[in-house]
Amino acid sequence: MRLIVLNDEVAGSCPAEHGLSFLIEADRKILFDVGPSDIFRKNALKLGANLEDIYAIVLSHGHWDHGNGLKFIKGKKLICHPDCFKKRYRKKDNSYIGLPIAMKEAVETFELVLSNEPYNVSDNIIFLGEVPRRNNFEAKSTSFIFEDGKEDFVKDDSALAIKSDRGLVITVGCSHAGICNIIEHAKKVTGIKKVHAIIGGFHLKEVNEITTKTIAYLKKQNIERIYPSHCVDEAVIKEFERELKAKRIRSGDVIDL
Repeated sequence: MRLIVLNDEVAGSCPAEHGLSFLIEADRKILFDVGPSDIFRKNALKLGANLEDIYAIVLSHGHWDHGNGLKFIKGKKLICHPDCFKKRYRKKDNSYIGLPIAMKEAVETFELVLSNEPYNVSDNIIFLGEVPRRNNFEAKSTSFIFEDGKEDFVKDDSALAIKSDRGLVITVGCSHAGICNIIEHAKKVTGIKKVHAIIGGFHLKEVNEITTKTIAYLKKQNIERIYPSHCVDEAVIKEFERELKAKRIRSGDVIDL
């Protein structure tokens, strides 16, 4: 399979904005997240990547930096968790961080597939649905609230598990559910224990106990290829590079997995 980074935090051969968007070419062609603007379209054009023949858009969760690009594409199948369209805000300043469209507009614009359970996108690609949060160190606090003031733990945060000859390739948007929880869920859903690669946002903001426990967990998994990107602090990426031989990705990267 091939993964094309249409947008990430850091510019490479293409410009970058805060957010994430991947084009995945496996047994189906999937647009995984659409970033904060139309940058995914501009970078696809620059890279010669055709977005007209994608099978579906998969949204990892309902935050603006992964979903504002929905305003710049239409008429496709859109797969996401039912909670993606909830209105949500930052606690610190009450700024809006949700999607630019409501459920009603999504129904009118896309072939909408809502699932909190695992959903087979194709023979080899599985949308993981809602991820159980089973370990004792991830997803224990949140900086987000819903419009009624209740805490928002981003229960809609999901990922893709893609079966390959080398094991699972797991693409994540922001890992609000915790990257370790996501990996365990992917293995359970697919029945495949070997994880070949993980790529995307791991939501690790500093080198702390959570990061240390995450690295210890990942070492035990013997994952061959680890690509941290969006929403991972620079110091954490350096720690991943040192401890796990991880490799940062950049906008415009083309990765064969």
